[in-house]
Amino acid sequence: MSETFFQNYSRQLQTVLASAPWEEISKLGQDVQKCWEEGRQFFLCGNGGSAANAIHLANDYLYGIAGVLRQGMRVHALPANSAILTCLANDINYEQVFAEQLAVLGKAEDLLLVLSGSGNSPNIIEVLKMAKKMSIKSYAILGFSGGRSKLLADVPIHFPIQDMQIAEDIQLIVGHMIMQFLSYETISYR
Repeated sequence: MSETFFQNYSRQLQTVLASAPWEEISKLGQDVQKCWEEGRQFFLCGNGGSAANAIHLANDYLYGIAGVLRQGMRVHALPANSAILTCLANDINYEQVFAEQLAVLGKAEDLLLVLSGSGNSPNIIEVLKMAKKMSIKSYAILGFSGGRSKLLADVPIHFPIQDMQIAEDIQLIVGHMIMQFLSYETISYR
């Protein structure tokens, strides 16, 4: 019985990947590469498991892509600093914890990637609005219906899966694809 459960999970993940929006993923890879090459900043954020994924991927892009050149990306995981998060949540409100950081740290032409299962978290909506206001291009890796984020992100990468764990798995898989793409590009022509 348990073997069947694990096989079903695997099949569901494979099905979602088989119908991935490859054009949008490729655009993300190209924009992240350009951001890196031009020394611009890359911001990531999410809540809960998506916050952990944002922190994980920031590590990969800061250090993991550096390779022999020792040149990582200028990357910020907005959920990483608990002092900043609790200060902003307490002094302003939780809906603004990412948008306020982006307003202070970001500049036009930087890049934002939000990670969200539902796409409806108020703090994700607010950071996407702030990105638009600041001329920061935004991407969103989304599950379920894509929520409001699907409409607000410049480039939504939507996986219509009704399963939070698979939605979070996909965030890391896409993030790791981009990491390997950047590492490959570094070896190829840098």
